[in-house]
Amino acid sequence: MKTDIRSASRLRDDPLVRGLGWLSAGLGVPQVLAPANFARALGVGDAFRHRAATIAVGVRELTAAAGLLGRPRPAWLWGRVGGDLMDLALLTRALRNHDGRGLGRTVAATAATAAITATDVYAAVTRTSRSSPVELTATTTVNRPPDDVYALWSDLQRLPDFMAHLDEVRVTGPRTSHWRATAPFGRTVEWDAQTTQDVPGRVIAWQSVEGADIDNAGEVRFVPAPGNRGTEIRVTLRYDLPGGALGKAAARYFGEEPHQQLDDDLRRFKQIAETGEVIRSEGAPGGKRARREFPQHPARPLTEDELKEALA
Repeated sequence: MKTDIRSASRLRDDPLVRGLGWLSAGLGVPQVLAPANFARALGVGDAFRHRAATIAVGVRELTAAAGLLGRPRPAWLWGRVGGDLMDLALLTRALRNHDGRGLGRTVAATAATAAITATDVYAAVTRTSRSSPVELTATTTVNRPPDDVYALWSDLQRLPDFMAHLDEVRVTGPRTSHWRATAPFGRTVEWDAQTTQDVPGRVIAWQSVEGADIDNAGEVRFVPAPGNRGTEIRVTLRYDLPGGALGKAAARYFGEEPHQQLDDDLRRFKQIAETGEVIRSEGAPGGKRARREFPQHPARPLTEDELKEALA
């Protein structure tokens, strides 16, 4: 396992990290100096147990502020995430036992804490890199000969036609290209890649070069399917997901499951190779507008010419 953590100097100049540090300071000071007033502002009352919990949370916030503003490390960001979860648990308990007075303030505080938690998770994941490479594999069969399937895949600039999170591939040389993709949490990452193996009709392999936002490599093999039923495509991808195992878990929580993405990409590639377009159902005439995905066409039977070509 390799560890690559951003230096303290880089984190010290990071606007988001500094903003979270000042947020911790702004929350911590009133909780320590005026715990009763702060508790009442949350709508939970100023009983002794509420004041004690408020002071404890305030001390934790001030400690996080000192770390993030003084000697920032990803560990301080993850500490904020842990503290957020504790705060949400306390607020949820307060909501369950609420007597109704100040309920609106408690609900608002819970919503604000949930928003802060999402920001802290994003900051912690994207400012930490601690992982062994992630490896994904997937297979599909396309009803086209290997040479045709290879020709379609080797046209790198067409890869965004079926890869959902790939925004652009630009060929920069005989064996080099520049890639831009959408990463978890809406980040954009870019890298230059070099083709390491290219055997027409059989295999394509590539590797990112030094300086990539995400180190990655992969290969695609094109194998004749049994019984002359087209081509079996075998894809292997290897990359470092920001945040390692924690980043992978957080990405899955927010709907960014890498294995499912690869399966979906291959399904769309199969549709393009066999029909020339990505197929959708009549029930979704606009495609996935929310994510601006593929300009899909309604499902329809093959024409007589397309059927003859598919069976040829």
